[in-house]
Amino acid sequence: MASPHTLKMDLRSLLMGVSFSLMWSSAFATARIIVATAPPLHALALRFLISGLIAVIIARLMGQTWHLTRAQWRATMIFGLCQNGIYLGLNFVAMKSVEASLAAIIASTMPLLVAALGWLAFGDKVRPLGLVGLLAGVMGVSIIMGARFGGGVDLMGVALCGIGALALAVATLTLRGATSGGNLLMVVGLQMLVGAVLLGVAAVTFEVPYVRLSTTLILAFIYQMFVPGLLATMIWFSLVGRIGAVRASSFHFLNPFFGVAVAALLLGEAIRPLDIVGVGVIMAGILAVQLSKARL
Repeated sequence: MASPHTLKMDLRSLLMGVSFSLMWSSAFATARIIVATAPPLHALALRFLISGLIAVIIARLMGQTWHLTRAQWRATMIFGLCQNGIYLGLNFVAMKSVEASLAAIIASTMPLLVAALGWLAFGDKVRPLGLVGLLAGVMGVSIIMGARFGGGVDLMGVALCGIGALALAVATLTLRGATSGGNLLMVVGLQMLVGAVLLGVAAVTFEVPYVRLSTTLILAFIYQMFVPGLLATMIWFSLVGRIGAVRASSFHFLNPFFGVAVAALLLGEAIRPLDIVGVGVIMAGILAVQLSKARL
């Protein structure tokens, strides 16, 4: 039987996961606002540059150092490349033609990719109930996406989101080394600066700079820097360190619910009946994954 202390820690992890998912999912709608009037790669590179510098400065004021462990440096570089450079870069480009809610749904397939890569590369074990939960999540996503494809979507944009989800799975597994050794905020800031450099090069190479300034654009940009950018990333690093990559990634199954809801509230995107059915199946999948990890 679990002790009260263990139950308290489980509740804290649950709250961290749900908070992270809500912040993360809100990034899709605000990103769609940004790319409507600004070049995706330029905007994202600038966001990472500012957020990264702020994080590094605050970390130094807190006494943290950039003398990281070898594992932290390796994970920081890979995370900056895979999440910030590839995943978010491709998603920002795709958001020019893909609905924010659909992008969030595609991102929620990442836990199954994490489980598969973890098994192949690290020999991770996933219990039968956990597998059932992961499959239920994929089924829920399939229900939602099936309805969206029926309405017509940009296949290239969907493909970019899919490649990004695979890159995010790789980034998640690299957090095994980044969550030990302290200096959490410094790690967050440095991986953002890695993303800023990579995206800056890509932006100069592939984009023509343009911008149509507005209050909405500025507010969305500031929100992206501090909430999905700094706060959500710190929560994510901490969560993976507490409960592991596969279990933490199960919270991405909440992305369809939050992603569809936030997109509907901010952008007026439609909520379809099959969206509700799919979200219900996904929620059941999360419960199964969490219960499988709680078993002794």
